[in-house]
Amino acid sequence: MNRIALIGSGGSGKSTLAMDIGKLLDIEVWHLDAILWKPNWILTPREEQKQIQSQLVSQGSWIIDGNYQSTLDIRLEAADTIIFLDMPRTLCLYRVLKRRLMYHNRSRPDMQSGCKEKIDLEFLKWIWDFPSKKHPQMQQKLAELGMDKQIIRLRSPREVKGFLDKIKHQT
Repeated sequence: MNRIALIGSGGSGKSTLAMDIGKLLDIEVWHLDAILWKPNWILTPREEQKQIQSQLVSQGSWIIDGNYQSTLDIRLEAADTIIFLDMPRTLCLYRVLKRRLMYHNRSRPDMQSGCKEKIDLEFLKWIWDFPSKKHPQMQQKLAELGMDKQIIRLRSPREVKGFLDKIKHQT
């Protein structure tokens, strides 16, 4: 595990898990939300997103968390390990609402400065619809990857804890 792509619904725990793995394995963590959003929620243009991610994946080791469907292939192709956080949507919604309260009127640590935590109906709907709309697309992409990739699917906080414990015992 040297080049790790973390994917999953909003609120699934991608950023937290990325930081935990980064500490355990001493690998640099890149949060796409912090890189691709500019202050006041202005999204970096797609071509620039591709350039940024191509530069990130050219490094020897990394952990990158985020979905960004239009550039997902860049990370999946370069990764040796893909971790899919396949959490229940109710848990993801709960975590997003909790996060909104925790970071009211300020930016999260894994977000670009100047992007105050917010929730809108569109984002909540995206999380709710993730299992039926995005999950099948992700499954298809993962199925198309070569056998040289380690694909880890974690479906609950208990499985995440077990995965982290396994890494601790291996290091």
